[in-house]
Amino acid sequence: MPIEVLMKQDYAYLELEAWLYAQLQMGRWQVGERLPSVRHLCREKRLSKATVIHAYQRLEAQGRIEARPRSGYFVCDLPVSVLDISVSESTAIPGPVPVNSSELLTDIMLQGAAFDLLPGGQTSPFSTGLMLLNRSIGRALRQSRGTAHLCYEEPAGYLPLRQTLAQRYQRDACQVGAEQFCITSGCQNALFLALKACCRPGDLVAIEDPGFYGVIQLLEQLQLKAVQIPVHTQTGMDLNALERALQHWPIRACVVTPCFATPSGSLMPESHQRRLIDLANRYEITLIEDDIYRELSFTGRLSPLKALDEQDRVILCGSYSKTLSRDLRLGWVLSKRWHKRIVYLKLITQLASSHFVQQGLNDYLISGDYDRYLRQRISELYHQVQAWMQALRSRWSEHIHFDVPQGGLCIWIEWLQPIDTLALYTSALRRGVAITPGPLFSISGDFHQALRLSFAQPCSLAHQSALDCLQLLMDQQSGQRG
Repeated sequence: MPIEVLMKQDYAYLELEAWLYAQLQMGRWQVGERLPSVRHLCREKRLSKATVIHAYQRLEAQGRIEARPRSGYFVCDLPVSVLDISVSESTAIPGPVPVNSSELLTDIMLQGAAFDLLPGGQTSPFSTGLMLLNRSIGRALRQSRGTAHLCYEEPAGYLPLRQTLAQRYQRDACQVGAEQFCITSGCQNALFLALKACCRPGDLVAIEDPGFYGVIQLLEQLQLKAVQIPVHTQTGMDLNALERALQHWPIRACVVTPCFATPSGSLMPESHQRRLIDLANRYEITLIEDDIYRELSFTGRLSPLKALDEQDRVILCGSYSKTLSRDLRLGWVLSKRWHKRIVYLKLITQLASSHFVQQGLNDYLISGDYDRYLRQRISELYHQVQAWMQALRSRWSEHIHFDVPQGGLCIWIEWLQPIDTLALYTSALRRGVAITPGPLFSISGDFHQALRLSFAQPCSLAHQSALDCLQLLMDQQSGQRG
């Protein structure tokens, strides 16, 4: 039997589990409701009975569903630990704090540890999708006429690209137009412009904890204070905690990643997203949505938080750096309310974006080459994360906890024994292994027993050797503690 067929059969139950999990998260079936029968899923998904039952049994083991004799499978009432009431009323939410980012973060970025366990990364084959993108950009340069290279693009960006982006977001249920987009130098730059537009030095900003370290850096540079809101690895930002923080402090904005947040990988259910929008409207705050991972979904297309925004509270920031290429420093900010301010800030800080890169990317998008590439990339990532999870389980078995990613690029791993991943960083680097310790994702420096692992790269033999080295160092650290 061909290897491809074997792999498809081996992963079929995991694919079905991921799809069912995502549907449960989005509220397709309510608590107590009966799930599709085994026979129905066999017919609809063209799977064997054993495959469907295996997927259901895995969800049952997680407490998401329950089997009832002669009746089928039913949705369970979620345990308290996975609801957004995870923070009790008596738990104190940390107050606003000044932000100081770590110098270690700069070193980690230089080592490439944000994307790979192996410093400097490995040479990988150049995909057809990226080759076609390069050709599109090269063609735009060759087709330039006269003195086009001497002119600046308008600050908001290349209009045809903004029109294409608007059409793509309209396809994802957003009522937006090209005039609301501003092209930026990547998503980090987009987040900077969004925060700069709606906040002033000294303002309070709610952020995810653990959350994206790039946001922590931006808050420090903009002299903003952070209010850290706990994150659940399955449902995202704890909205009870956010509401309590909004009641106590004059928070101006909230930075949130609804789809596959880094480092937690959480996917916020639609019901939570609606409540988040309601909170923003009630307390009149601005939501800054980091939309960089949404298209990397293993279970089908997702809509952004912006699609639920009826009062223009959401500033959406995105780019193709995670789906396409980190070298493509091109992103966007989507906002009607703050558009003029954002364009002005771009004008005085960046002036303009490359006309030819924008034109080349637009040609690539409208040709359909991007969507074809994206489908292939998602399939690659899905199989890569399965290999990474198998490698982790084979080494640490019952000593770690992580949730099965539904998309994105990372796994948030928490060790159950006392391990200090921050202390491991230097010793691991001496042995050629670069990790991203948990404390980097929190202003308070918590999460010492966690690290973020990217599955953007295949789990090669060299990567498995890196995990072996890490396991040895952890054993040594545990021995020293003992």
